[in-house]
Amino acid sequence: MLLYGSMVGVMATATYLYSKGELSVGVITSFMFYMIMLLMNFGMLAAVFGNAMNMLGASDKVVQLMKYEAAINSTGGIKLDDATSTGCIELRDVVFRYPSKPDVEVLKGVSLTVDNNKNRVVALCGTSGCGKSSIVSMIERFYDPISG
Repeated sequence: MLLYGSMVGVMATATYLYSKGELSVGVITSFMFYMIMLLMNFGMLAAVFGNAMNMLGASDKVVQLMKYEAAINSTGGIKLDDATSTGCIELRDVVFRYPSKPDVEVLKGVSLTVDNNKNRVVALCGTSGCGKSSIVSMIERFYDPISG
């Protein structure tokens, strides 16, 4: 409102001075073009400062993300030398709830043993919502069990 109000004031003053014969149409036109060019430059400068502030805000978020330490340390564990290495995955009386839904118990005392020595293929089967993906997520250390 201030910008357009000042332009109206300039036009009213220019009209008044033109009617008295103190300004020509060319002077008024050149002044208006200079004013528009000046406003465009200030607009570009404001956009540059806005982008710089966005960049600083984003860099702060990146620094916070780099300093974040996960609750689950998934960098440890045993590296298997080859596919024939012996190993066993065992779940014993596992109770699990997702952190986003603490009132819903997904796994209620589940026990499972997968022995690599027997060279078997194991498939987790069941109805939707019975905990298949939750078991795999815990094996991959995306989540820790509540107990078990």
